[in-house]
Amino acid sequence: MKILMMSLLLSLGLQAHGARMTDYTSQLKTWQNSKLPLKAKLEKIYDLHWKYQMSEFPEWATYNGTPGENDRWTDLSFSAIEQRKKNQLATLKAIQSLSPKGLKEEDLLSYKLFLKDATEAVEGQEFPEELLPLNQMQGIQTDVSDLMLTAPKQNLKDYQDRIRRLEAVPALAEQVQDLMQTGIQKNVLPAKITLVTVPSQFDQVLTEKVEDSPIFEEFKTIPASLGSAQEIQKIQAQAKAALTEKVYPALKKLRSFFNSEYLPKCRESVGLSDLPNGKKWYAFRIRNQTTVSMSADEIHTLGLNEVARIKAEMEKVKTDSGFKGSLEKFNQFLKEDSQFTFKNSQDLMMAYRDIAKRVDPELIRFFSVLPRLTYGVREMPAFKAPSSPTAYYNGGSLEAGRPGYFEANTYNLKARPKWQMEALTLHEAVPGHHLQISLAQELPKMPEFRRNTGPTSFVEGWGLYAESLGSDLGLYKDPYSKYGQLTFEIWRAIRLVVDTGLHAKGWSRDQVIKYFKDNSPISDQQIINETDRYITWPGQALAYKIGELKFKQLKVRAQAQLGEKFDIRKFHDELLGSGALPMDVIEAKIDSWIAQVKKTK
Repeated sequence: MKILMMSLLLSLGLQAHGARMTDYTSQLKTWQNSKLPLKAKLEKIYDLHWKYQMSEFPEWATYNGTPGENDRWTDLSFSAIEQRKKNQLATLKAIQSLSPKGLKEEDLLSYKLFLKDATEAVEGQEFPEELLPLNQMQGIQTDVSDLMLTAPKQNLKDYQDRIRRLEAVPALAEQVQDLMQTGIQKNVLPAKITLVTVPSQFDQVLTEKVEDSPIFEEFKTIPASLGSAQEIQKIQAQAKAALTEKVYPALKKLRSFFNSEYLPKCRESVGLSDLPNGKKWYAFRIRNQTTVSMSADEIHTLGLNEVARIKAEMEKVKTDSGFKGSLEKFNQFLKEDSQFTFKNSQDLMMAYRDIAKRVDPELIRFFSVLPRLTYGVREMPAFKAPSSPTAYYNGGSLEAGRPGYFEANTYNLKARPKWQMEALTLHEAVPGHHLQISLAQELPKMPEFRRNTGPTSFVEGWGLYAESLGSDLGLYKDPYSKYGQLTFEIWRAIRLVVDTGLHAKGWSRDQVIKYFKDNSPISDQQIINETDRYITWPGQALAYKIGELKFKQLKVRAQAQLGEKFDIRKFHDELLGSGALPMDVIEAKIDSWIAQVKKTK
């Protein structure tokens, strides 16, 4: 899934709100020391912390549909960053001071999850993520337009909030430059090779006419029902002025700094282990992203074994297709034969929508609870597409009246084969990210942090697990689509090998690209984009296969132990019924459910 929600927190910043942060710590102590019963006390702390997060990270608030924060950016000044670290420590101490004794099952789980998050937040302070504020997938050069698209549009005030955000972009750009400058001084720099498309990303939002910029796009279509023609024209004029007088000068200045000073100093190496404290940093990221206790070597070996297993399955499907030749030649055939690609983006998008609508009516056979939030399928913005993955999910919000979206990349159509489309739709839309994330958001009587956050291993593991349901959902009827599903599975297994190879074993970028080409039929364009993604986001790509394997393991266990009592709908409802959870927690939850079902007559 795109991974927009958390990436925004790492890449945007603006106006200081020190008073808010000071107020947070005093309120935290008030609830920590209150005479309320433990459950009520914890609920107050969870609620306070969530409101603090929404105030502290207004981009996240916009994404979640939390009102009142849509005209601000996160403060990325060094003083604000330091204060946030103090607040993280205060949060950890507060929750540690409260014994969970006597809490019932779901309340105890909330306590443990909150404690885990607070602990990792403090542990993560050792690693200067803030000094890497932009890259080819996220940053001010793309995120300003993303926030314009994501923000609500229910009334004219929503558009006025957008304008206030635009007017504040110069301070945002200054803070981003300060972080980058400090990164130069401390030798905390991204790999140069991954940044080659960033200058063009700046260029594509800094169009000759401001009204042609992706940042202005939402102002072109203000519904007439929201105000008079004069009011709408005034909003549009103010937006143009903000772009002309504030946004463009600020982004041009930052672009100049990036091109002339930052990019030339970025490192030639690609592994996180090459940065200061990099080996420990990578170990932390593995644990944070996968929620399992595995070393880089163990994950690397698991990846090699999974690649071998899946290649054997691919050989069988190749034979079933009637193809005469080696797996390597079959992969080449799938990449090069024109029958497997569309000639225009409109046909590609229609095919994705057709797949999605064929899946929708089948869901009820596998899930007794479905989300209320709707979703759509739309084309990825052109200015982001060259450096982006094949597709991603952009989450919606009931509160903001915004649907979820499966966004498909139509750049370089030869790199978007038909045989991968069914698996990709299952992953990014339903029953993958849209279903899981929306169900979590709609959970009743849950703390906000459990409804709107969760481990990558669960979220992305679920997306990959969802691909494995394709045959049962009526897809993968031809061998090419089934092979496409296997290419996606081996792709995630390859990630275990190359991510650990890059960041723990000293692999070069060329080694990663070669390993990909030797073991997968995905296009060269995808391979390059994916390789640069793993360089940029160490450890994140490990979560998919780790999570998927756990879900499949639990399914096999439940089927074996329950026999005729096994109900796939109840199993899925149990998996998704408490939001996204760490792997050890979801395993214990399913084991408890199995034991309960066994007792029923």
